[in-house]
Amino acid sequence: MGATRRVGRVFARRSQTGPAPVDLVGSGKLDGSLIDWAYYRDGHRDHQIGSYVEALQRARRGEGFVWIGLFEPNALQLELIGRQFGLHPLAVEDATEAHQRPKLERYGDDSLFAVLKTVRYVPHDDLTATSEVVESGEVMVFCGPGFVITVRHGDHGELSGLRQQLEQHAKRLRSGPGGVLHAIADHVVDRYLEVAQAVQNDIDQIEIEIFSPRGWRNIERVYQLKREVLELKRAVAPLTGPMRALSTQEHSLITEETRNYFRDVDDHLLRVKEQVISFDELLSSILQAGLAQVQVSENEDMRRISAWVAIIAVPTLIAGIYGMNFENMPETKWKYGYFIVLGVMALACSGLYRLFKRNRWL
Repeated sequence: MGATRRVGRVFARRSQTGPAPVDLVGSGKLDGSLIDWAYYRDGHRDHQIGSYVEALQRARRGEGFVWIGLFEPNALQLELIGRQFGLHPLAVEDATEAHQRPKLERYGDDSLFAVLKTVRYVPHDDLTATSEVVESGEVMVFCGPGFVITVRHGDHGELSGLRQQLEQHAKRLRSGPGGVLHAIADHVVDRYLEVAQAVQNDIDQIEIEIFSPRGWRNIERVYQLKREVLELKRAVAPLTGPMRALSTQEHSLITEETRNYFRDVDDHLLRVKEQVISFDELLSSILQAGLAQVQVSENEDMRRISAWVAIIAVPTLIAGIYGMNFENMPETKWKYGYFIVLGVMALACSGLYRLFKRNRWL
């Protein structure tokens, strides 16, 4: 509660000269992008607060905080939110556009802006060269004195279930905006672990297939899986810095207890990062093995082709000589000469076949 009161005093100082509150929800300006909003006081959702303006005013007096959830808002809607809460223009600009790199930025002494990549495993019956295994999205989180604003991009990564879970644990909501930020980060990293396990199963399957007879024919599937692992790596690796900062650096929104929880999230993130890096290295090894199999198969094919060409060349040579139609040729006056020449061809071809067979060219 002490941390919440400190946050409230800071919010009050910032908002004394700020713009008059505007009911963005009631005015319909957030239609199409607003998922949910609520006012939380003493760890519980206050259902008696029906006006967005009243909730914001109470939050500015240090009586709890407001949590607004948005889904792919446009630039005008985010600009309105930014004016209402005093968000930094650069952070608002970043939240408008998707495909941001995971990061954590501080604006002043009392505001945080975090970008987290969300991932989802796409179930499939059979892994093909065009399968989409990992689908990514983004969650941007604005945290300030008395408010949390989440902006989600992508069809997955919804936070409604997380909000319901937090509302059943008042202790976590009493931590204020910092506690919500931790819950979101923990939720995202837990999804990383689930996706990593599912990708591990796909890698195990492709590893068995690539080392089976004629397994090199699955080489395109290895390429596809490696691209999907890189997508997961781009979501996980850059987030380690922000999680380490939240778990070690002091901030007015993050209590000591919440920092301890962030250390646990950081530990899980490091584990999944190591796992994803090992995926990348393993797939590189599988890819090299597959390419080696391709080269061996091509060499075997070339040897077979060369052997059959050599065998066919013998009768072709003999037939070519007789096709010259010289006057004095063996067998032209012999009664059995034709059959003798055919026998010579058969003996020569069978001898070459046995030779190539013994040398494993055929």
